[in-house]
Amino acid sequence: MNVICTICARKGSKGIKNKALRKINNIPLIAYTIKQALSSRLFRKVIVSTDSKEIQKVALKYGASSWFLRPKKYANDYCSKLEAVKHAFNESENYLRKKIDICVDLDVTSPLRKINDIKIALKKFKKSNSEVLFSVCEAKKNPYFNMVELEKGYINLVKKEKKNQKNFFYNIVRRQDTPKVFEMNASIYIYSRNFLKNGRNIFSKKTSYYLMPRERSIDIDDIFDLNIVKRFLK
Repeated sequence: MNVICTICARKGSKGIKNKALRKINNIPLIAYTIKQALSSRLFRKVIVSTDSKEIQKVALKYGASSWFLRPKKYANDYCSKLEAVKHAFNESENYLRKKIDICVDLDVTSPLRKINDIKIALKKFKKSNSEVLFSVCEAKKNPYFNMVELEKGYINLVKKEKKNQKNFFYNIVRRQDTPKVFEMNASIYIYSRNFLKNGRNIFSKKTSYYLMPRERSIDIDDIFDLNIVKRFLK
């Protein structure tokens, strides 16, 4: 079975400029994910997809493969991450001249994952007969209890629990009584070949999850997140 790893990093990051190249302990952020992928020894290739020659140079230095630059249409603010992964997957099949069965995408901005997280997630994916698997952590806030949205100028709960299947709603008064919800922690995504060739929405009947603890689930969106990750990695 041919399994590859993709790592997507574009130069146009918004929250933190040149995020993939920001150094923690004198190591570029992207290098943490490259090292994890290579150390797992799970992948035929660890491929960095980027539109930046500078990021590509760093990726090659730390042992990843990168023989193409991502086209602008897959590297702008309006292109989904999934489209970038699909592009990298197709490039890889053409380059390797091999049918690839599974693609594991690791996000640059989640360096606190463990190598064992990658191994267990892939094992679960293979056993579950899923088309998509992504990592999650238990949500700190719950849409049935303490997450609200604006409706016609007033605040209301994001989700309301139905009672007795009638058109009547009641508010849950204890967080412990709420349905279990999770946060997508943007760390690990795993896709089957069939999905990357034909799928459009990762939320299908064959989507499963891998649960990670919150302390390994910090996704770096801004300087605050970056400073927290720095403390953990030190």
